[in-house]
Formats: sequence, C-alpha cells, structure tokens
Amino acid sequence: MTLLYDAQQLSLYVGILLLFVGLIGNAINILVFSKVRTYRTNPCTFYFLMSSIHNMFYICLNLPIRILTDYFAINIAGVSDVVCKIRQFLLIIPSLIPITFSCLAIIDQFLVTSKSNYLRNLSQIKWAHRISVIVIIFWSLYGVHILYFEHILSDGMTCGTDNPSLAIYTPIYLLGIICGIPVVIMTLFGLLTYHNIRRTIRSAELHFDRQLIRMTSIHVILVAISLIPYGVNTAYAFITIGIVKDSDRQMKEYLATTVVTLATYLYYVGSCYTFLLTSKRFREKVKNEIFYCRRQNTIGPT
Repeated sequence: MTLLYDAQQLSLYVGILLLFVGLIGNAINILVFSKVRTYRTNPCTFYFLMSSIHNMFYICLNLPIRILTDYFAINIAGVSDVVCKIRQFLLIIPSLIPITFSCLAIIDQFLVTSKSNYLRNLSQIKWAHRISVIVIIFWSLYGVHILYFEHILSDGMTCGTDNPSLAIYTPIYLLGIICGIPVVIMTLFGLLTYHNIRRTIRSAELHFDRQLIRMTSIHVILVAISLIPYGVNTAYAFITIGIVKDSDRQMKEYLATTVVTLATYLYYVGSCYTFLLTSKRFREKVKNEIFYCRRQNTIGPT
C-alpha cells in the first residue's frame, strides 16, 4: 500500500507542478512568437509557435485527467466507449504534432544556413503554413485507427485494446516513431546546420554555433529522458503480459509506470523553454543571420 500511496502522491504533486510550469512556459512562447512580427514571419520560430500551441493543448487536456485518474480514482476514460476512444485519440495525436514541429524547426535552421541558394529559398513562411496544415491533417488521419480499436475492455473499467496486432505495434510506435526518428532527425540536421555555420561564418563574430548545439541538444535530451523510458516500459508490459505476478511486483510496476508516464510530460513542458534558454544575444544574431542570408548572395555558389 505504501507504493500505491507514493504513486498517488507523485501523480498529484508532480502533475500539478508540470501543469503549472508547462502552462507558464508555453504561454510565454505563444505570446512572444505571436506578438513579434519578425518571429511570426520566420518559418523556424513559426514552427516553435505551433509546437508551443500543441504542447499547451496536450498538457491541459491530459495532465488533469491523469491526476484525476491516479490520485482521485476518477476513471473518466472508463465512462463509455465513446469517451475512451476520444481520450486515447487526444492522448496520442497531440503528442506527435509538437515533436514533428520541433524537427521541422531544426530542418529549417539547416536550410537557412545552407550555402545553396536553392535550399535557402525553401525556407519561406508560406511553405511553413502549408506544411503545418499537412502535419496536422496527416497525424489526425494516422490516429483514425484509434477510434476503431480502442474501447472499454471486458473488465468494464480499463480503456484500451485487445487487438493483438495493435498491442505488438504500440511499443514499436513508441520507440520508433515518437522516439527514434525524432532523435535521428534532430541530431542529423543539428550537426548539418553546425557544419554549415562553421563553413560560412566565423563563430567568433556571431557566436551562433554554441547556442545552436545547446538548443538541439535540449530537444534530443528531452526525447531521450522523457519518451524512451515510457516506450521501454510499454514493451516490458507487453512482454510480461502472460506472467502471473504477485501483489508486490504489481505495485512496483504500477509505481514505475506512474513515474515514466509523468516523465513523458517533461518533453512538452521542457521543450517550450528551449527558445527562452538561449541568450537574448543569440536570438538577435539569429534574426541578423536570417536577414543576411536572404538579402545577400555572397554565402556561396548556388
């Protein structure tokens, strides 16, 4: 019972802390990115704006439900099949969209610092708007299967799926789509952008490279510490589903699941501070660099 009590206390106090910090951080990002015209018309910061909006949506929608379920034992998702399906859909789809926008922001940094005039011209706000719509539609369509397979299970309380194929796919989705692919994209394009800057601009003049590495590293670390453990825990639960477990092991697993589930919110809370953690001087240099790349054609051959 002590482990159950500990898990409930974690859900309440850590959940409230994450909710409070996430709302403040994302609200500041949204305010800054939407009020400053330079940020609204720049593809990279526009992607950060879209990411912050969906971060706030994900946190506001899911953290209160998590607290109510774990601490107050109010099973909202178990009310009906309809509520179960909507809950699972809104749990998964809003989690994918912010990560995608973070990847797009880092890819845009690579484009705008490229020596190729063609690649630099791909970084345009009109394309950012169109890509953002495509991202939202794509992930929404991807989640249609959730509305079909998720339902109240035979115990009358648990919201989930008894489809064996989907059960196998879930750990793959968590470790591959939501963890592995974003880490690879962020790391790859972060290094390519760093290489572009080192080749074209003297870092002593712009002090760009160090902050860029910091920003990319924050996103990669957040994915690693917040999402990968949850994927591993889900894979473990799937592998051991047929094992008979005593009450002590069940309580330990319940506590571990609570910890890694709360940890997933660290990405959606922490990623909103990426831009704020970079120095004011860096933000000014980013704007100057973007202006320089688009107004001059002296970076290199096309």
